[in-house]
Amino acid sequence: MASDDVANLAASLAKTQVDEGELSYKGQGLKLDNAQSVETMVKEIEEFDGLRALRLEGNTVGLEAARTIAKALEKKSDLQCCHWSDMFTGRLRAEIPPALVSLGDALIMAGARLKVLDLSDNAFGPDGVKGIEQLLRSAACHTLQELRLNNCGMGIGGGKILAAALTVCHKESSALGAPLQLKVFIAGRNRLENDGATALAQAFQLIGSLEEVHMPQNGINHPGVTALATAMQHNPQLRVLNLNDNTFTKRGAIAMAQALKHLRNVQVINFGDCLVRSEGASAIAETLREGLPILKELNLSFGEITEEAALEVARSVKHKDQFEKLDLNGNSLGEEGCDNLREVMESMDMADKLGTLSDDEGEPEEDEDEEEDDDDDDDEEEDVEEEEEEDEEEEEEEDEGEEEKSELNQFSTPPSAPRTPDVSSFLSFPSPDKLLRLGAKRSFLIQQQVDVSDVSKTVEAFLKISSVFKEDDGEVKAAVLESVDAVLSKAFLTPSFQGLTFMSSLLVMLGLLKSEDKLKPVKVVPGHLQCLEHAVKQGYFPREHITVLKAFMARPNKSLEPCSSARDRLKTTLQKLTAES
Repeated sequence: MASDDVANLAASLAKTQVDEGELSYKGQGLKLDNAQSVETMVKEIEEFDGLRALRLEGNTVGLEAARTIAKALEKKSDLQCCHWSDMFTGRLRAEIPPALVSLGDALIMAGARLKVLDLSDNAFGPDGVKGIEQLLRSAACHTLQELRLNNCGMGIGGGKILAAALTVCHKESSALGAPLQLKVFIAGRNRLENDGATALAQAFQLIGSLEEVHMPQNGINHPGVTALATAMQHNPQLRVLNLNDNTFTKRGAIAMAQALKHLRNVQVINFGDCLVRSEGASAIAETLREGLPILKELNLSFGEITEEAALEVARSVKHKDQFEKLDLNGNSLGEEGCDNLREVMESMDMADKLGTLSDDEGEPEEDEDEEEDDDDDDDEEEDVEEEEEEDEEEEEEEDEGEEEKSELNQFSTPPSAPRTPDVSSFLSFPSPDKLLRLGAKRSFLIQQQVDVSDVSKTVEAFLKISSVFKEDDGEVKAAVLESVDAVLSKAFLTPSFQGLTFMSSLLVMLGLLKSEDKLKPVKVVPGHLQCLEHAVKQGYFPREHITVLKAFMARPNKSLEPCSSARDRLKTTLQKLTAES
C-alpha cells in the first residue's frame, strides 16, 4: 500500500467517531484490501474496551481485510451492534460470502450477544445469506432484536435459507429458556417472491415478537401475501407493516384485512402500489371501523381503488384519535371522486390528513370494472385447490394475469379511449410515452415479462428499454433506469444466468464484437451507453464483466462515434471502477 494511502487512511481514522461504546468508520469511503490497509483500524478495535457497536458502512472491505478485522473481533464479547451495510462495493461476489463467514465466526468465538445486525445494500445474493447462516443460527443471535437486509438480492433461495436459520435460532434459544425476540425485520428489494415470503412467514409465525416488518418490492403475489397475513396475526406487538410495491389483488388484501382484525398496536400500514383493488380496500375499511385504534398512517396509493371504496376507507378513519396521514393517490377516483373524497375528509375535520391526489388515474370505464371482477372470480376458482407444491411456472402465469391489471382486456376498448399499453407492446415498439403509461408498477411488469433464461431476449430487452432514455426528462430517466435495474438484477442474481454469454451478445449488438452468426448490430444511441454506465455501478453487475467491457470500449469503433459524449462518460466510469477493484 502506498505511503500516501496509509496517510489518508490515518487521517480518516483520526475522524473516527467514538460515542458510548461505538466505534464508527461510517461513510469514510475507505478502500480496505489487505491486512496492512486495516492495521490502524484493527489497533483501534483491539484497544477499545467495552466495544458495543462497530460501524463499517460506506466503505469497501476485501476478503483479506475482513479476515484481519475478524481476528480483532474475536475478543470483543461486549459487541451488540454491527452496522455493516454497503461495505462491499466493487468487490467480486465470490469474495463476500467468505468475508461474512470470517466476521460471523469471530462474533461466535467472542461470545458476543448481538442486538442489531445490518447488512443492507450489499447485493450478496443467496450465497451471501449462506455466509451469515451459521451466525444467525448461533447463540450470538439469540438476543437479536433488529435484522436489516434491505437490497441484498437474496432471491427465493436466500429467503428460504434465512427463514431456516431464524427458525433454528428461535428453537435453540427457546430451549435455553430465552427465546429469540426479534423486533425489526427489514428485507426490501430482495426478489423473495411467493416462496421466499412464505418461508419467512412460517418463521415469523414461530417468532411472534415482531414490531416492524418492511418487505417492499419483492415480487410477492397473493399466495405469499396470504402467508404473511397469517404470520402477522401471531405477532401482537406489530406496529409497522410495509409491503409496498408487491401485488395483493383483492384476495391478498382481504386476507390481510382479516389478519389486521387480530392486531391492536399497528400504527403504520403501507400497502401502496399493491393493487389492493376496490374490494380489498373495502375489506381494509371494515377492519379499520372495528379495530386498529392507534393507527397513524395508511397508504393505499396506486391500488386501482374506485370512488366508493375510497370513501369507505376515508370514513373508516373518522374516530382514530392519533391518525396523521391517508394516502389514496394514484387510484381511479376521477375528478368528481377526488372532490368528494376531499369533502368527506373535510367534514370529519381531517382535511389536513389527506395526501395529494395529483396522480389520480381517472374514473375507470364500466366495462373495465366488469372485466377486472371477472378476472378475480376466475382466478379464485382456479386457486381453490392450489397447493404450496404447485408448479411454479403455472403459478407465475396465473399471477401475471392479475398483476398486469387486466392488460389482455385492454384491447377490447374503443380505439378512441387511450388505454394503458401492455409490456409486449412497449418492448416491440418502445417509446417514452408507452413506458410511462405502464404506470408505477412498470419495472415489476417488465421484469416479469422478460425471460432471463434466454440471454438474447435479455439483451434485446435492455437495448429496447435503454433506447428511450432521456437525460433531460427526469420522469422518463427514472422510469428507464428503474426498469433496467429490474431486468438486469433479476438476470445477474439468477444462479443459472449465463453472464459471459450476455456480455458477448451485448458487445455484438453494440457493434463492438464481430458475430459468428452474422447478427446485425443495433443503431447505438446515447441511451444505450448511459444506461450501461448506470448498470455497471450497481451492486448486481458482476465486477469481472467490467474489465471485459472496459477493454472493448477502449478500441476505436465507428458505431459509437455519434454518441461520443455518452461513450466517454462510460469509459471514464469503467476506468474508475477497475481502478477501485
